[in-house]
Amino acid sequence: MHPAVCWWRRIAWRGACALPSGTFPDAIRPRSHQPSFPPNSTSTRCHSSFFAATDVQRFCGGHLSSVGDSKLLPSASLSRVGQLSGREFSSSNKATHKMTASKYQIAERGAPNSTDYRVYFKNENGQSISPLHDIPLYANDERTVYNMVVEVPRWTNAKMEISLGEGLNPIKQDVKKGKLRFVANCFPHHGYIWNYGAFPQTWENPDHLDADTGCKGDNDPIDVLEIGSRIAKRGEVLQVKILGTIALIDEGETDWKIITINVNDPLADQVNDIGDVETVFPGLLRASVEWFKIYKIPDGKPENQFAFNGDAKDAAFATKTVAETHRFWQQLVNKEVDNNGISCLNTTVDGSPYLVANDAADEVFAKSATGGNPEPVSEALDKWHYITLK
Repeated sequence: MHPAVCWWRRIAWRGACALPSGTFPDAIRPRSHQPSFPPNSTSTRCHSSFFAATDVQRFCGGHLSSVGDSKLLPSASLSRVGQLSGREFSSSNKATHKMTASKYQIAERGAPNSTDYRVYFKNENGQSISPLHDIPLYANDERTVYNMVVEVPRWTNAKMEISLGEGLNPIKQDVKKGKLRFVANCFPHHGYIWNYGAFPQTWENPDHLDADTGCKGDNDPIDVLEIGSRIAKRGEVLQVKILGTIALIDEGETDWKIITINVNDPLADQVNDIGDVETVFPGLLRASVEWFKIYKIPDGKPENQFAFNGDAKDAAFATKTVAETHRFWQQLVNKEVDNNGISCLNTTVDGSPYLVANDAADEVFAKSATGGNPEPVSEALDKWHYITLK
């Protein structure tokens, strides 16, 4: 079954109207999709059409769920969200049978859908921290569970990312030519098809030539795809286990995508390595390669390429890769290498020359912008882009 069909059934379940796959009316039965190209094919063709999006989908900013609840925000609430400048919530999972809830909080500053919008992080005591430097990579003593910072919830379009150059590294929306950046909807995908984010305390060193990919790092924390059933919230800190990785070559740079699942997910016990992903989530790996290959084509860029011909590597390989990027981060935060424009301000890394007191970190947060001019929602978010690679 294609992942789109599986997700459709999950939507039905979330709405308390779960149906067996054979009971969908013909008019709404999802159609399976087979990618029409191999992993590293070359020719492209792209055309577009519009689809109707709800107000919640149009918001595309990640606030798809009300705080502490799984209900979708009504459209009337979206304007109120735009007025918030310092709302906080605990980043936690309802299912706590495997890991305890995260105690990190977020504090939003600036108007959503504006270039001033930021998501700052605080610890359980309400003190300002950096999600890149102050949240530990490992979530347990055995180093088998990892903390993941969610930047982009599944099925949203706003390209949110940890800001490397700003003090405390808040999450912000990427800007291109003065405009907020959104990823296009490349049929049959809507927005991001997983919860997308990064591992804290990792760094893909742009001066290191990777022996496996033949390319240098992209100067970012390592990217993470969380494939579980629950749509996360922006700024949430999830506890995940590593299943494997794919290696995107993005404009000549190595850009690892670590495949994970929330350890509290109902299916987590069934997936422990990359082969299990194809068994439990059939079609998802192929769809993920397709997504990364084509998502920049509507912006006029060429298709992306992959190391290993687009094949996914197993959990052991991915774990080794993450450990290497953690060592690169240690060199970065201890000023053993050039910072490459990255703010390394932190409150917890003993011995780091960038270590500051809590009061200094709180002052950085207090001075952040609280206003901003929200941009109108672009009609481009309503488009389907139909892309054929030959």
